[in-house]
Amino acid sequence: MDRPQPRLLDQLRDRIRLKHYSIRTEQAYSDWVRRFVLFHGKRHPRELGQVEVEAFLTHLAVAGRVAASTQNQAKSALLFLYKEVLGVELPWLDGIETAKRPARLPVVLTREEVRSVLARTSGTPGLILRLLYGSGLRIMEALRLRVKDVDFARREIVVRDGKGARDRVTMLPAGIAPALRAHLVRVRELHAEDLAAGFGAVHLPFALARKYPNAACEWAWQYVFPSRDRSVDPRSGEVRRHHAGDQAVQRALRAALRRSGVVKPATPHALRHSFATHLLEDGYDIRTVQELLGHRDVATTQIYTHVLNRGPRAVLSPLDRPAP
Repeated sequence: MDRPQPRLLDQLRDRIRLKHYSIRTEQAYSDWVRRFVLFHGKRHPRELGQVEVEAFLTHLAVAGRVAASTQNQAKSALLFLYKEVLGVELPWLDGIETAKRPARLPVVLTREEVRSVLARTSGTPGLILRLLYGSGLRIMEALRLRVKDVDFARREIVVRDGKGARDRVTMLPAGIAPALRAHLVRVRELHAEDLAAGFGAVHLPFALARKYPNAACEWAWQYVFPSRDRSVDPRSGEVRRHHAGDQAVQRALRAALRRSGVVKPATPHALRHSFATHLLEDGYDIRTVQELLGHRDVATTQIYTHVLNRGPRAVLSPLDRPAP
């Protein structure tokens, strides 16, 4: 008897996991494929073509008024569906124009604003926000840090599998080292409690769990910022303590901005922008800043020179020129 064909979304998830994409990508792609199918009356994507794909993406832009980045994510999801899941080569899909993202300068806080905002944060969210500004980490890079990747002796942080699946090394600020050490003492106690309760294993990347069956319970592999509660892993079904979520950090920053009177629309990522800008202000070479941020192209890092007004617009206004 033939086994039933897996459902389309199950096939999609299996292929995403085979390619080692993140759980967030899996959730986003699954949602876009579901919306695409529903938009066309639950017809199977094999029955749909260029006209239907273009109609869906146009609907997102016109009726949904989504951002360019959102529309591009939907296009990437459909591209993955057709090429990787259905095995259909559709040259026209590559030809669909990618929505142009507006060229915007990053939100950067001044040094005084950073000090004022961070002074109004506390606890683990405050420690994470200080780490973002002090090390230039993206928020998910900070939340996914493992104990083994924090080197107090060398004052370094190793970022594993960062954006673009690249590793890099950045600095561990001396100013937060004592607080981070004290935090890890509490985390180790929590890990000991989990082990005593029959838990204590964390998710390991790729095939490491099979290669090193005991590594998941070792202290070195634990998250620096674990979640408060254990939860069911959506992929394996195992009960584990995942890393902390970003919502508490987002809320802590919004509250600190409000209390400090800073009116800039800053997110935790603005602290990374501020890190880069302030290093350039201090005279550090742009290539050094590029390496610390993990940018593939120095052109990405050069956006901060415009924030500094060191780009082509670094011109003295005639209104500011002293009288002869």
